[in-house]
Amino acid sequence: MKSYSILLALFCSCSIYAQTDIEKTKETVNKSTIEGHIYFLADDLLKGRATGTPELKIAASYLANAFRRYGVKPNPKTGTYYQEVKLKSVSPPSEVSIQINDTKITDYALINPAQTRVEGDAVFLNHGLADDYTGKNVTGKVIIVKAGGPDTKDARAAFGLRTEKQKIAQANGVVAIIELLDTDTNMWGFIEHNFNEARLMVAGDNEEEKEANGIAHIWALDAAGIMAQELESAKTVKARVSLSEKQEEPVISQNVIGVVQGTDPKLKEEYIIYSAHYDHVGIGTPDETGDTIYNGARDNAVGTTTVLSMAQNLAKYPTKRSALFILFTGEEKGLLGSEYYVENPVLPLNKMVYCFNSDNGGYNDTSLATIVGLTRTTAEKNITSAATTFGLKAIEDPAKEQGLFDRSDNVNFAKKGIPAPTFSLGFSSFDGDVTKYYHRPGDEANTLDYDYLFKFFSAYVLAGRQIGNDPTTPTWVAGDKYEAASKELYDNLPEVPIKN
Repeated sequence: MKSYSILLALFCSCSIYAQTDIEKTKETVNKSTIEGHIYFLADDLLKGRATGTPELKIAASYLANAFRRYGVKPNPKTGTYYQEVKLKSVSPPSEVSIQINDTKITDYALINPAQTRVEGDAVFLNHGLADDYTGKNVTGKVIIVKAGGPDTKDARAAFGLRTEKQKIAQANGVVAIIELLDTDTNMWGFIEHNFNEARLMVAGDNEEEKEANGIAHIWALDAAGIMAQELESAKTVKARVSLSEKQEEPVISQNVIGVVQGTDPKLKEEYIIYSAHYDHVGIGTPDETGDTIYNGARDNAVGTTTVLSMAQNLAKYPTKRSALFILFTGEEKGLLGSEYYVENPVLPLNKMVYCFNSDNGGYNDTSLATIVGLTRTTAEKNITSAATTFGLKAIEDPAKEQGLFDRSDNVNFAKKGIPAPTFSLGFSSFDGDVTKYYHRPGDEANTLDYDYLFKFFSAYVLAGRQIGNDPTTPTWVAGDKYEAASKELYDNLPEVPIKN
């Protein structure tokens, strides 16, 4: 009988060992588990999971306990599942007064709320870029400019140019910028929500502090560009800008971190990061139903649950490479959690050979998995084949004009040189059901297609397993903009012998 028991144990052991990555994926990915995570994270109880709130701490505790339940090891630096992220909250001025000629500006967004009191002659300066200053005396004056640049006038382009415009204005002695933005009601509501409330930044972040201590920069809503048209032909322009002092206070939030050690004696020294942000935008402008809670089911309870699914799988069936799971705070406030992490890593960054991020706005094609940066790394084949296995087609970002690669936490790792695409729900264009739910109160758990999500989660887990077991270390493709940073990060590392 004893011999029979030993033989049975050996048989079971060999059967488990013989399981394929596909079989191991199917064993742990479960639709009801997926639903349970997403319904909790997107519940009204968590009030939209805004960074720095007690509700986000509840979410962090839930995620840490999921790691604990699965058998994932904690943050090696703290022995807990948390990394404390030190932020500071900068409250907007309590007194704001903005006027152009005889028009009092009531629809404004404080892009940079530097304390200012100025009144007098102003200069309309086209877009406020370098060439627009030629022959103009703007020292000590307010400039009024059109949003964005000659070829890009939307809010996203305007935000991307903000630092450049501020630096040029300061160099020319300008005291304040009023930028006229023509946009729709929904976008303006989102802008007001983000810029006229207390904002967060990483404590001690010199670049952010330089921006915050620079000149006042204000966006004013200019529907149909009417004000800009009038000012272009005006003979004289007067302006008044009065912003009282802003207030600062410290805020502590948490990244949630776990580790699973790899099985190969050599490859376990290489880590795959599986990451997502778990915060959202909190409470804001009500929609047509009066709902004020921005639940963030798609953005990013789905991405968070993708990483939990990976953690559950690897805790049971580790790959040859090790795994580092990071769920970030503060993404919606400017990628703050990932910014803090790459400057304060819990394991050396040069051991991280890949960052498999997951972030979402929404989806409009349930036959796809859209991977932002798919073609930029040599793991493309692993991701594409995994998607195909579960009935999906993996595609590269079809909306490059949105700049999505640079708008999620992956970019902070890419800047350090770590190959880092983002695995997203399927969209063939950034419109339709993507923008319908993106940063809207209607992004609720009960609006999701869980049959589709089961395929999506399965594809992510299988892709992660295949990357983790591939004998070849993933890299950027030759010529990528982050290839040089990658060479610097991994320079002079000893070669890892490969075991097939």
